[in-house]
Amino acid sequence: MLKNMKGNLILLLTALIWGTAFVAQRDGMNYLGPYTFNVTRTLLAAIVLIPVTAAFKLGEKRSENYKPINKKTTITGGIACGACLGIASTLQQIGIVTTTASKAGFITALYVIIVPIIGLVLGTKQSKKIWICVILAIVGFYLLCINEGFSLSIGDAFILACAVGFAVHITVIDRFLSRGADALVMACIQFWAAALFMIVPTFIFEKPTIEGIIASRYSILFTGIMSSAVAYTLQIVGQRYTTPALATLIMSLESVFAALAGWLLLGENLSLKELLGCALVFAAVILAQVDLKPVIHKKE
Repeated sequence: MLKNMKGNLILLLTALIWGTAFVAQRDGMNYLGPYTFNVTRTLLAAIVLIPVTAAFKLGEKRSENYKPINKKTTITGGIACGACLGIASTLQQIGIVTTTASKAGFITALYVIIVPIIGLVLGTKQSKKIWICVILAIVGFYLLCINEGFSLSIGDAFILACAVGFAVHITVIDRFLSRGADALVMACIQFWAAALFMIVPTFIFEKPTIEGIIASRYSILFTGIMSSAVAYTLQIVGQRYTTPALATLIMSLESVFAALAGWLLLGENLSLKELLGCALVFAAVILAQVDLKPVIHKKE
């Protein structure tokens, strides 16, 4: 029970960091193209995690309960997670150029329903309560993100593919953790793999400049260290203690935190409809974690 609560709190912190990083990401786009910004912050995350991972592993080796890591599973998992992260991030950046931010936010959030569907395909059954929470969250995302008529464009199709990519990323993390992969080492490897994958489109579609990187240094530092190195590592660690479906619901609060950060830091107004959307997503996440069995038995 305590481990589950620990995992939920870690994932909640992950969603908070990702949501507030939206402000920094918007600022970074003023100086760099999306590919250059993405690969720069991912490389920074990979570099930052090297000494952090080394320090943690050194501390574990000195512990009496030290267990050697499963190297093959960890390395394979890191590369697989990095490929998923790189592909999903690239698809998102391509799609967001030709669609609105609100629609992109809503479509990306659809990974909350794609993850349990992938689970069903892989033979993992979900409770009725989880499905109810997923539906509740989708309605909330729609109210929060969609402010105009909804139609599917080519950009929207890329964003939908990105949502599938993030759903696969979450599922792959769970699979390799269940096989004994080391969470911290796998997180470090995934950033190197993702950065290597994204370098190719960066030099094909853009011309990175030192001046642009320096101009967006604060945004790169925040997103590279906090929303990449810290948050994605917290995601992997947090998923050790909870199911992919519940983890997805908790992390989906990113969209809510992004809206609240825009309201607090950028002065963006939230309408009554958007506030209702935030409330529904919060309600879905809370309901997913409440054990209703004692209440049902008590009434009987």
